[in-house]
Amino acid sequence: MKTTDKHTKIIQAATKVFAKKGFFNARISDIAKEAKVADGTIYLYFNNKFDILISVFEEEIGGLVEQVSKLLAEETEPRKMLKIYATMHLSMMKKNKNLAEVIQIELRQSTKLIKEYRNNKFSEYINIISTIIKLGQSQGIFREDIKPGIAKRAFFGALDEISRVWTLSLKNTYTVDETITQVVDIFLFGMLAPTKKR
Repeated sequence: MKTTDKHTKIIQAATKVFAKKGFFNARISDIAKEAKVADGTIYLYFNNKFDILISVFEEEIGGLVEQVSKLLAEETEPRKMLKIYATMHLSMMKKNKNLAEVIQIELRQSTKLIKEYRNNKFSEYINIISTIIKLGQSQGIFREDIKPGIAKRAFFGALDEISRVWTLSLKNTYTVDETITQVVDIFLFGMLAPTKKR
């Protein structure tokens, strides 16, 4: 097996183990067993378990950043760009529930991770939203008083909560398309009925 293949296999195995057992309960031997490699092989690629977790975020989310950025490069309309982002995120989280669970649990519960995991792919991924919002403001489409830093967290938080529910539920009530439309419409137009606008 090629070196890059083993590295990828370990990352994928670690994502599954972390999702199932949690970072603190998972052992290197669990990851090695899932990846079908010797325990010592893990240390040829990673310094420790924490290093593996960081690599999961950097590589898996790094892939998301590349895919989303590529799609957004073909669009200039901010509202459509938000929909593209939402579509990509929810589709990927539904497809890779292990990654969704690791993002939701470990990124929030590990104090050490939050403190040390700075200037990273996850931040870059979230910042794509604020970039879209700033573009919309510059085009006069989005309100100028909206703070992109708050808006990006509100938008991502909605997507993240939906994917969290999907990882916990065996049966999804809504389709991906219905969910995306609802989230984007609520975010762009609010919840007031047309006749109730202030």
